[in-house]
Amino acid sequence: MAQQIPISPEARADGPAGPDGTHAIAPDVAYQRHTLVNVVYLGPPGAGDRGWVLVDAGIPGSRGTIEKTAAARFGAGARPAAILMTHGHFDHVGALEDLAEAWDAPVYAHGLETPYLDGSAAYPPPDPRVGGGLFALISPLFPTKPVDVGARLRLLPEDGSVPPLPGWRWLHTPGHSPGHVSFWRPDDRMLVAGDAFVTTAQESIYAVAVQETELHGPPRYLTIDWEAARASVEALARLRPETAVTGHGRPLKGSALREGLDALVRDFAIVAVPRDGRYVAEPARAADGSAYRPT
Repeated sequence: MAQQIPISPEARADGPAGPDGTHAIAPDVAYQRHTLVNVVYLGPPGAGDRGWVLVDAGIPGSRGTIEKTAAARFGAGARPAAILMTHGHFDHVGALEDLAEAWDAPVYAHGLETPYLDGSAAYPPPDPRVGGGLFALISPLFPTKPVDVGARLRLLPEDGSVPPLPGWRWLHTPGHSPGHVSFWRPDDRMLVAGDAFVTTAQESIYAVAVQETELHGPPRYLTIDWEAARASVEALARLRPETAVTGHGRPLKGSALREGLDALVRDFAIVAVPRDGRYVAEPARAADGSAYRPT
């Protein structure tokens, strides 16, 4: 099992699932677990057509559930104003192509992530040497082939704004992938962190099933730049978030979240970085092109 920062169960920010299948975190923020990954719905219930935003698109086969949930939460036929991508790994883009087409929705991502979203480059191969459980061992079987939503792909604005979401900002949080981003609302210190850090040991099937409350660095088997990953966690910790929902695991809140992030930053080399691994000594980076492989 990967090392972790334990967190009190009282720090969980989610309650039971509501009638629309989501767990509310704030009046206009909810998440839904899709087997091993979370998707996030931003917008008040009943927001209507183009009145809400989807963050990430789940695993393959998620389309029907996401569409059904969106209709129940926002109204029949309610399409999102946009789909925001924290990054393009297989477990976050599973239904992206189908949903973007069905909803005729723009897809926003960081420029360094676009090669994985326009079909032009594949991710570096996963690393089974990082340890921590069966998911890590079988990670070479995970797909790295990119999706192609190039016709609807838009770059997040350089000024940090999020076009469909006044009051939200995007933050470049690389390491897990070159163009990974997180989304931040300063007014209530709400953080959608993607996989910059997670709250379950994603390398372990058991941990994913149990969903114990703990803090981890990004999933090890797909993280390609550990120096950048640490800097990203440090930047997010400096925000002092009140609530955080991550790509894997339960959302957390309060002082326990902030203290946990401080501990994760302090002990990152021990808790997050694997003892062995192909990207520990030789990171794959956008600057030298090693993060991108031709398809």
